[in-house]
Amino acid sequence: MRPAASAEPGPRSWFEAVLKRLRELAGREEDVRESLEEMIEEAERSGLGGLSEEERALLLNVLAFGQLKVDDLRVPRADIAAVALDADLAQVIEAMRQSGHTRLLVYRDHLDRIEGFVHVRDVLPYWADGTGFRLADLLHPVLFVPPAMPALDLLLEMRRSHHHVAVVVDEFGGVEGLVTLHDLIQEILGELPDEHQQAEAPLLERKSDGSIEAEGRVEVEALEQLLGMRLLEEEREEVETVAGLLAALSDRIPQPGDVVDHPAGLRFEVLEADPRRIKRVRIRRLRQGEET
Repeated sequence: MRPAASAEPGPRSWFEAVLKRLRELAGREEDVRESLEEMIEEAERSGLGGLSEEERALLLNVLAFGQLKVDDLRVPRADIAAVALDADLAQVIEAMRQSGHTRLLVYRDHLDRIEGFVHVRDVLPYWADGTGFRLADLLHPVLFVPPAMPALDLLLEMRRSHHHVAVVVDEFGGVEGLVTLHDLIQEILGELPDEHQQAEAPLLERKSDGSIEAEGRVEVEALEQLLGMRLLEEEREEVETVAGLLAALSDRIPQPGDVVDHPAGLRFEVLEADPRRIKRVRIRRLRQGEET
């Protein structure tokens, strides 16, 4: 006779139950955060926690995601890549090349009159000579959403309507920003690698001129060890990365070209950044007599 199967679910089945519960909550007004917290507490009481680090990180991201608004995730208006409705094939291709995006918003007359978006695969059939190309025939629809809309509601609406792009508009219909399905998923799963992205440069690299280049996510402790000095004192519990250090020093998120000086005699120059995070910086020691 076969031994009876255990009636207690294991960690994997418990995690799958969480995902199933999320699907059940889709489109309902029930508080997702409250429901998930109850499930986690029940699992801990029953000794069924047993989550891997990846599963635990995913759940924490989901809980945080439930508190976000569209305005927290949007790409600002100034950084939107777009082309005019009457653009020809060469102009569309050049706009994609310069922006590095495979999707472009398309507007009529000005950015506050969005007609839709075009994807790079839509223009591929015309790549050779442009015969028959007409941008208006290639447009995909976009969602128009308010900045106060919960991010979870937008994700569910995108899933229901099969939209990939949402334009954030104010109460007068003016464009404030842009959110893509990729942005929402990345907020839950973490940084998603680009399939065309080359191998990452070293996190910390000392240059021949004595300067140091570091990614924003480098831990401050690693930089301190390399430099042989302390960069944090009472802020140590609040700041972990180089990006966080620069934001604390300047009370904002510095942008490419910005320079931030540290009282220890260091100068940080932002090399790469986007509106939400610092990606790469150059660090050098201030020379004697050089003002901070």
